[in-house]
Amino acid sequence: MPVATQDEWLVDPLNPFALLPEDRNPVFGVRSDLRHPEELERVVDLALARFGRIDVLVNAAVHVHRDRLTCLASSSQLLDETFAVNATLPIQLAAVVARRLWLHRKDDNEAWGRNVINLSSMASFGVVAGVGLSAYSASKVALNMLTAHLAAELRPIGVRANVLAPTSFPQIIPTSVVYLDHSDLTGVVVQLDEHGSREVSP
Repeated sequence: MPVATQDEWLVDPLNPFALLPEDRNPVFGVRSDLRHPEELERVVDLALARFGRIDVLVNAAVHVHRDRLTCLASSSQLLDETFAVNATLPIQLAAVVARRLWLHRKDDNEAWGRNVINLSSMASFGVVAGVGLSAYSASKVALNMLTAHLAAELRPIGVRANVLAPTSFPQIIPTSVVYLDHSDLTGVVVQLDEHGSREVSP
């Protein structure tokens, strides 16, 4: 489904000057490659310039490259790239936000319910049938564990951190993001099936 941004909006071809409901709250879109360290700071700078504060950080970027582990005989690129995007960068971005905005603001953090939500996968709970998802699955296992430790580190400053692990990426994910954002949960993994049913595990 198309989403309106500050640069793009939806138009009714039969009434091109009408304001559509979908355009009332446009997403502030930023194009960035967070694999470049300076981009982490730039994205935070842009968010602060636009909104003045950051209350929730949702890390949903993903890298999937199907290959056999025997490819590592010639290069570690498969693991390096997959772990960088799926495990390292979400924690790095959370660390930048925490260091710059949340570190000495416990009262504000608790008042605004500040939290981190990292999107993982049900593939992190076992071996996926077929060949080629080993790096992806392992990187999501790492993200789950890193998020648990992040939650422990951020708890003293009143910031929560959780994982959302869907079976796929259906349209029901946003409602579960809102569920986590509005909850008091921290340090948990919320498993999400294709029907939207949730199961919370520590």
